Amino acid sequence: MLDIKFIRDNAKKIKEAAKNKNIKIDIDRLMALDEEKREAQAEIENLRARRNELAESAKGKKPSDEQIEEGKKIKEEISKLEPALEKIDGEYFDLMVKVPTIPATDVPIGKDESENVEIYKWGEPTKFEFTPKSHVELARDLDLIDFERGVKVSGYRGYYLKNEAASLQLALMMFALEKLISKGFTPMIPPTLVKEFALFGSGYFSGKHYNSEIDEIYKIENAEVEADGAVKKENKFLIGTAEPSLLAYYSGEILKEENLPLKMCGFSPCYRSEIGSYGKDTKGLYRVHEFMKVEQVILMPANIEASDKMQLEMLNISKEMHEELKLPYRVLQICTGDMSAGKYKMFDMEAWIPSRDGYGETGSASNFLDWQARRLNVKYKTKEGKNEFVYMLNNTAIPSPRFLIAILENFQQADGSVVIPEVLRKWMPGNNSQIKIKK
Repeated sequence: MLDIKFIRDNAKKIKEAAKNKNIKIDIDRLMALDEEKREAQAEIENLRARRNELAESAKGKKPSDEQIEEGKKIKEEISKLEPALEKIDGEYFDLMVKVPTIPATDVPIGKDESENVEIYKWGEPTKFEFTPKSHVELARDLDLIDFERGVKVSGYRGYYLKNEAASLQLALMMFALEKLISKGFTPMIPPTLVKEFALFGSGYFSGKHYNSEIDEIYKIENAEVEADGAVKKENKFLIGTAEPSLLAYYSGEILKEENLPLKMCGFSPCYRSEIGSYGKDTKGLYRVHEFMKVEQVILMPANIEASDKMQLEMLNISKEMHEELKLPYRVLQICTGDMSAGKYKMFDMEAWIPSRDGYGETGSASNFLDWQARRLNVKYKTKEGKNEFVYMLNNTAIPSPRFLIAILENFQQADGSVVIPEVLRKWMPGNNSQIKIKK
């Protein structure tokens, strides 16, 4: 969300941002509602002030008939105005949550992902002197992943990781955590079951509330029992990344500027319904309902230039990890049409995946400025004593499925085995360096 005064002062730029981000929103209607809202609030406040004056003047004595009559009229007027204000408030808020952040001036203008811009590339696509297998074929031949039984037990896109694949996934998570801890990030294992406000606040709902037809989030329907035995029914959701849990950690708090930036990295299982991806990547691990991931989050002072540098710092950590794993990759700068409402600037990492004969997304680095912080009400007190909203940034460190695919396919050998990247071997049982066909 943005400040309404900022919206009024920058209406033209925000309309342009909405157009470039393919967001349908009537900014003129929003500003008209803001006027109506302020007028109604002022009228109600004046009526309440007059009601208090009447009560004060009648203290210790019987009110006159005129005072009684005026009091009744005030009550009636307030009872009419309050529902009208509530209706205005509802429409106003529905529009406010859709107002986009104005993207950085260097963000490419484009209609969709086809117009994202490659800005960096490392390594050459892997070449083979034999016919390479896909990760699905390798998983079958090396007894690493069981998709059939995964579907039987879990349903569409279900899978079991087995043998070295299970160890390799955990090795990837430990590799990412160790790297981020060395870079000054505080490691956390956050809750994966969260309240509605955490997902709304971080921007994972398309509107004010969960929309089952659009939002790729699993909702938990059952009630829970409180410590005193009371049964409580509250919407809970499974996170699709550790980002919402980490950002909500300081919700409703005022931090100290001298303690910023705050750097956190979260390991978590992740759950995504992938409803918007029906029919895409139906085989293998590329698009699944649950996986493991390590996520980076930074809370920092409200300084755009400094936040640009911090975003590149996060991106460089991801580049470093790809290079240490020796995975060919590229970096894309995301265009306006492929960015969500709250994002100021965004980059994607993509590793080379031989079976796709192309690159596949392995992470995203996003700068939201104060868009998320306003929703989650996270502020900091400046050295001058003023309360400001923090800037929030996030970046994927390692999502397990995409890296498993890239490692299996890029490091496969002619004999059907797979070489394990050297930096992961210390976390493999027996420091295993190769996955071989089992006899």
